[in-house]
Amino acid sequence: MSVQRIASRYAKSLIELSSEQGKLDKILSDLELFEKVASNRDFSLMLKSPVIKSDKKKAIFDAILGDKMDKLTSTFFDIILRKGRESQLPAIAKEFRLQYKVLKHISSVKLITATPLADDAIASIKKQIEASDATDDHIDLEVEVDEKLLGGFVIEFDNKRFDTSVAHKLALLKKEFEGNQYVKEF
Repeated sequence: MSVQRIASRYAKSLIELSSEQGKLDKILSDLELFEKVASNRDFSLMLKSPVIKSDKKKAIFDAILGDKMDKLTSTFFDIILRKGRESQLPAIAKEFRLQYKVLKHISSVKLITATPLADDAIASIKKQIEASDATDDHIDLEVEVDEKLLGGFVIEFDNKRFDTSVAHKLALLKKEFEGNQYVKEF
């Protein structure tokens, strides 16, 4: 079975269980904490190691995350460790976050600008995006600065890209000139 399929099934089970218990937001914050810990190279290698036994991995989990997590999350991690699926935990956490956003009607939107924007400009753009029918009820806006754009901005969400940057317009203009058949060659 593929990692994506495994992650999707475990995340769905955890979503349903945490929704029933009214702990959806708490479990999300627990998994975000886990993702921060899992970004540590040594911890990540420990998760993937077939040499380290599951009881040792459980002791490491308890030492690092034990008192910081909800009982449901700890029990879920115990089940994953017993099943030998700990190497898929980062994928499960990512899938949980994606399913959470679908459940809560949250669209992830990335705004890329050429220069940093003021907070009121970002708020105005966010308000306009929320008002459009293209996104869900709420948006999770990530702002990034890319000086290569030269000017303008790019908005990405749901595999769509709206590019109003100067760099994009210059590239289109260059492409148009390259295809110009009416330029006389000397």
